[in-house]
Amino acid sequence: MTAIAAHRKSRRVPITVDPETLGGEPVFTGTRVPVKSLFEHLEANCTVDEFLEWFPSVSREAAATVLMEAHRLTIERTRS
Repeated sequence: MTAIAAHRKSRRVPITVDPETLGGEPVFTGTRVPVKSLFEHLEANCTVDEFLEWFPSVSREAAATVLMEAHRLTIERTRS
């Protein structure tokens, strides 16, 4: 099963928003790593591998799922 097929099947995005964790900043579930940090690192020309190296508590699957969901939402918004 491809990563995209697995994502479509599960539709569970690994993001948690809790006022007790970083003041309610969306974080990768089970971590204190803000989701926005993934996008900030990518904008700074870092690779996903580098991001995962610097934030080992974030799984490759979680990062891929967040990126695929962002892609899906972007496509949906541009079509409506």
